[in-house]
Amino acid sequence: MKAVMIESPYHVVVTEVEDAPLRDNEVRIQVKAAGICGSDIHAYKGLHPFRKPPVIIGHEVSGEVIEVGSAVTRVKVGDKVTVEPQAGCGQCEHCLRGEINYCDNRQAPGIGKWYGTMAENFVAPEHVVFVLPPDMDHRLGALAEPLAVGVHAVRKAGIQVGEKVAVLGAGPIGLLALAAAREAGATTILATDVFDYCLDSAKTLGATHTINIKDKDNWVEEAKEHIGGPFDKVLIAVGAPGILNQALSLVKKGGRIVTIAMFHEEQSLDIMQLQGQEKEMVGCFCYTREDTLAAVALLASGRIQSEAVVTHVLPYTQAAEGFRMVCQKEDNPLKVLISFE
Repeated sequence: MKAVMIESPYHVVVTEVEDAPLRDNEVRIQVKAAGICGSDIHAYKGLHPFRKPPVIIGHEVSGEVIEVGSAVTRVKVGDKVTVEPQAGCGQCEHCLRGEINYCDNRQAPGIGKWYGTMAENFVAPEHVVFVLPPDMDHRLGALAEPLAVGVHAVRKAGIQVGEKVAVLGAGPIGLLALAAAREAGATTILATDVFDYCLDSAKTLGATHTINIKDKDNWVEEAKEHIGGPFDKVLIAVGAPGILNQALSLVKKGGRIVTIAMFHEEQSLDIMQLQGQEKEMVGCFCYTREDTLAAVALLASGRIQSEAVVTHVLPYTQAAEGFRMVCQKEDNPLKVLISFE
């Protein structure tokens, strides 16, 4: 089959590989759409802590089941599906509590022998395969995984009805976290970014206020002026220098900050503000089955507009162009999907 591989940093190729074997408990999915994630770009740059070139990349997917193992009972050939792209050991205390994202032996596509989703077909254990409505567009189905990240972040933040929320970074993850915050009941949502087109999408998805912070030194005060005071919760979806302390200055006493972005450089932290005002800063990594179920249900409800997030769909033969586009911000990209249809 054809597969998209990051052969070395900044070098993407389409290559021929053998189909992955199918075990009794596994499902083979004909890939229709696979998204380029921010973490895939980290791998593209050679910076990802786990996905190292050469690697068949991708973990966001929507497709159709074309083969099932002998022990599979819940999904069938012909089902339209997406995948929660992680699998735990099933035996540790975290797995037994449903916290697969905490498992020390957690597996994910593009790590070890598990091929990524940017291939003509993708194999996954049945228990991480989720059936989508038959009429759902694959562009929307491919958003299930990144939306689950946003759902998980909102749950970690404990966002309540009527709260004021700031989302720092309006890339695809920030946008979908924003949408999840809106669904959780946040009534005032401010989004920040350095690109106006990202902020336009934030408004479409429910942001009540936006600020382009490019070349602005006083944007934190401007943000608070917009809503008449500090925020209840802050979601960090960009790993920019100084962002932790900016978030601390945005959030109210006793408020909570959730870090979603991947950080590759050290950040300073105003510990006096964190401690003296009893603010909380919480890490956020991936999702649980509960988050993925909620994400699929939200997509099925029709309340997420895929066109506000998906800006480009490219054939797999143009995958290199897609990675370059996202990395260099060419042609105003948000979510770029690689199509195998």
